[in-house]
Amino acid sequence: MLPVNHQSPAPARHQGLLGRLPLPLGRTLRVAAWLSFCAEVLIIATGGAVRLTGSGLGCSEWPLCTPESLVPTEAMGFHGVIEFGNRTLTGLVGILAIIVLLTTLRAVGGRRSLAAALWFALGALGAGAAAWGLAAVAGFTGAAGFPFFTGGLILVTVAGAVHSLRTVPERRDLAALAWVVLIGVMAQAFVGGITVLTQLNPFIVGFHYTLSVVLVSVTAAYLVRMSDVPGPRELAVPLWFAILSHATGLALAATIFFGVLTTGSGPHSGDANVIREGFDASALAHVHSWPGYVLALLVAVLTAAAWALRLPLRRWLVVLALVIVVQVVVGVAQARNGLPPLLVGIHMVLAALSAAAYTVIVLRLKRPANPSVDGVASAGASSTVPAK
Repeated sequence: MLPVNHQSPAPARHQGLLGRLPLPLGRTLRVAAWLSFCAEVLIIATGGAVRLTGSGLGCSEWPLCTPESLVPTEAMGFHGVIEFGNRTLTGLVGILAIIVLLTTLRAVGGRRSLAAALWFALGALGAGAAAWGLAAVAGFTGAAGFPFFTGGLILVTVAGAVHSLRTVPERRDLAALAWVVLIGVMAQAFVGGITVLTQLNPFIVGFHYTLSVVLVSVTAAYLVRMSDVPGPRELAVPLWFAILSHATGLALAATIFFGVLTTGSGPHSGDANVIREGFDASALAHVHSWPGYVLALLVAVLTAAAWALRLPLRRWLVVLALVIVVQVVVGVAQARNGLPPLLVGIHMVLAALSAAAYTVIVLRLKRPANPSVDGVASAGASSTVPAK
């Protein structure tokens, strides 16, 4: 009997797998995604500098710096320079978010998805201009009408995101993350303006910082998912480990929340003339430390367990553990030394980095449920069977 080579099933197998392979996203997108993450971390540092140097009202107006000037004047001194520098960096963060979004849509949806996003961008600008015009008719002239412009811009952008996610053919996870970052940056600009207009209300300032931490986490999630295989996923760790990991996330969230309240009640209001009243900063500092110590204990348990079980995410747990240890040391040092601005600023940045590291760990709790490419390739290879 002669051998017969059956090769027809292989193409079908490979065709079904193509949609689950990582897309060739390109170097430009990867570089832009990393720059976006770094910029989100950097703007927390510059935002902290604005607050800790008393420059929160260095620009007394928004979006202008003064009623007559977009940029700070010489009379405003270094406070105006620091505040305007932070605003300028916000523009860079927005540009990077736009580059990541458009490059992502081009990679996962082709020219049609890219063109639709650009049309929505024009519509958003038109809606913002219309809202600004209506605000002027209602008596909100000049800079007072800019929040209405921003609101119209955000609403149409959200509509564009919904349309994009309904029509993009693949990798909606990447498109969704990219849209969230862009909308988040726009919201940040809006909240930043409200912060100035409300004379540095501590609750709005705290929300401003919290939103920045969220954006750092989202850009970190994009970096992880960018290299992941799409499709169904399954647990890569024991169930108890996953549950404990999510409990750790609650401890991290509580630590950041009470940290924001503590800073909001402390001496660094962002301006020498803004006096805060309300919560007892000393009492809140103790409350803030409780979930912090619980967090450190949980991370230590997870790290030890991950290395004992040889889990793939064990190195990222080491990274998180190191950040938490440094965070605890800085927190204790700043509390014992009267909250020096430099240590407070480092504490703020470390909180964002711990949130980013935790995001990576959560995304590494699962792995693709599909068979490996090599396994499918070998299974679909030509087989020799006897002919009858």
